[in-house]
Amino acid sequence: MKWVEKAHSDSQIVDTLVECLKVPRVIAQILADRGISDYGEAKQYFRAGWNELHDPFLMKDMDKAADRLETAVQNGETLLVYGDYDVDGTTSAALLVLFFRSLGLKTYFYIPDRLKEGYGLSETGIGYALEMGASLIVTVDCGITAVEAVDYARSKGLDVIVSDHHEPGPALPGALAVLDPKRADCPYPFKQLAGVGVAFKLLQAVAYRMEMNPEEIRPYLDLVALGSVADIVPLIDENRILVRLGMQWLNRLERAGIRALVESSGQLGKQLGTGQVVFVLAPRINAVGRMGNATRAVEMLITHSDTEAREIAALLETENQRRKNIDEATFQEAMSIVETDFDPDSHCAVVLAKEGWHSGVIGIVASRVAEAIYRPTVMIAIENGMGKGSARSIASFDVFEAIRSCGQYLEGFGGHKYAAGLTVRPEAIADFRAALQGAAAERLCEADFVQTLQVDAEISLDEISEKMLRLINEFGPFGPKNMRPVFLSRNVEVAGAPRIVGKNHLKMRVRQGSQVFDVIGFGLGKLLHLADSGNRVDLVYVVEENYWNGVSRIQLRLKDLR
Repeated sequence: MKWVEKAHSDSQIVDTLVECLKVPRVIAQILADRGISDYGEAKQYFRAGWNELHDPFLMKDMDKAADRLETAVQNGETLLVYGDYDVDGTTSAALLVLFFRSLGLKTYFYIPDRLKEGYGLSETGIGYALEMGASLIVTVDCGITAVEAVDYARSKGLDVIVSDHHEPGPALPGALAVLDPKRADCPYPFKQLAGVGVAFKLLQAVAYRMEMNPEEIRPYLDLVALGSVADIVPLIDENRILVRLGMQWLNRLERAGIRALVESSGQLGKQLGTGQVVFVLAPRINAVGRMGNATRAVEMLITHSDTEAREIAALLETENQRRKNIDEATFQEAMSIVETDFDPDSHCAVVLAKEGWHSGVIGIVASRVAEAIYRPTVMIAIENGMGKGSARSIASFDVFEAIRSCGQYLEGFGGHKYAAGLTVRPEAIADFRAALQGAAAERLCEADFVQTLQVDAEISLDEISEKMLRLINEFGPFGPKNMRPVFLSRNVEVAGAPRIVGKNHLKMRVRQGSQVFDVIGFGLGKLLHLADSGNRVDLVYVVEENYWNGVSRIQLRLKDLR
């Protein structure tokens, strides 16, 4: 892995920030490197809140959507919220179901079965809307490419509002309103909202139309934070505000379903951050969608019953364990194929396919394989005569664009730069594999296959303090485009006897001058041989808190070691 220290901003800007903010120079340097150049911009970065959210009516068609929903409330109509089976989709559905039910609107929801129906608006779901007597469907986290399905719904007398955040296709669906900041003609100033973020903007707009107090809708921000963080959207601009505010509500644990989920996952009593959402809470919600029907996740998020919430959370825990077992078995099978067939000198991308793989876990496994071999990876599960695939990429490769260039071999595809889904006939897999490897060879060079570790600043351990940690935490919430600052310290002494804890985590202590810190390197047991007591090493790490038995201490989370 190559360590790369970021190019630093003008030292005069850093001097200005040190003076006006009264912060250590390294903190000022990181702020400057993130585009902050004066006191006003720093205040906006650290203190942006509710009033800095964008006007929802800047989004194309928002006025039409809000007016139609206001009419539905006034006329006592029936609404169906149509979601997706991942965390973004289920939190989006829960958000609108809870909100519109609070307004007295008869509201149902529908989540397609991942294994039986696949992604997006379907005739089966539209049939359910008709069965429930709905006059209006609102899609969340899906629908932007559902041209035929929307036409079908309209032919059955249903109005449709599409609320989505994915890339549009060549033509927009003929819905009453199409809400998607990625529409080419949408003037909304921030394009990177999660699906639950777009749904919340719709909620905001309806609340405005209904002359509600903004305080009435802030409690829904816990769902916005949960869905946004889980969907790995960039935590900048409006996403950062929504997640910052939402994490405060999430930590209140006022929603029965979230409280039960936190309890069943062993996080009760701990401060929840974005890391706990991504690695602990989100996988459990995703598990029911991957292994079966995600309806249960929405039911958990909307219930007001602690008993029901705990029952569903326990089910999620069981499903997540089953998912992990299948995930591990599939990964081992995939890596066995890689060891036999993968040639790092000639294969710029990998396409793996097998009958019997579970389509619900291939996305996770594709991510693990891509990380292990650092090549764009497509995993295809062949079921009932059709291949369902998930693609994951590396930093410098737009896998969606490459897949689109091979579209003649596919039955369908969708996604974005780093992740995509596809369907392919088994007999076309070999041609698709050759075409994707060719597309990757054209777009990638040898340097692209070297993983890099971006370092924000080089410091000595004596610069780390409680004050520094408090300032670092103010940079949060952390996520894509706003990561926790990464530091490099050289010539650090390994103190005591390093050891492996858990599955393969490196645990050690380091000393420099009078400072001694605990270090944890998750999944970095392979580095144990470099960390003999008394060795001098260079560390790349982040500074964070470790809570143990009610006590908080500074801990260095290791990224790499030499």
